Amino acid sequence: SELFTRYRSAPGSRTIMAMMQEEGEQIGRFKVRRLMRELALISKQPGSHAYKKATVERPDIPNTLNRAFDVEAPNQVWCGDITYVWAQGKWHYLAVVLDLYARRVVGWALSEKPDADLVVKALDVAYEQRGKPQGLLFHSDQGSQYGSRQFRQRLWRYRIRQSMSRRGN
Repeated sequence: SELFTRYRSAPGSRTIMAMMQEEGEQIGRFKVRRLMRELALISKQPGSHAYKKATVERPDIPNTLNRAFDVEAPNQVWCGDITYVWAQGKWHYLAVVLDLYARRVVGWALSEKPDADLVVKALDVAYEQRGKPQGLLFHSDQGSQYGSRQFRQRLWRYRIRQSMSRRGN
């Protein structure tokens, strides 16, 4: 119980067993699990995040980049991706726009929802920060956010060509 509260109710039976064994206790995981149940100690692990994977292949968006990751100058190829971060008891989603030349983040946005608004906002930030560059190629995976009408319309407005990796790459 003391180890459990010291680590803010996060460890499960395996972690507590390992910590107790490090302190010299001979105890198994199932005994720890039974004791946790008796003491009504419930591990507060983050739940799974709600993240949509693309279910449909997008043959209409070509893989123009085709793994040609060596770029000769800034503002020629930007790449986008989304990841998720556990903070303040819930999942947050981070969309990043990377300039492939310098491998530098040129725009980003944070949200509680991994939707098209998130990737549009990250693109808007990059586009403004970089002085509205022309002749860009934007490459991403086949995430539904990048194939959304909203995101594709924004690329069209900025005159940015779109490239998508094939499924599983």
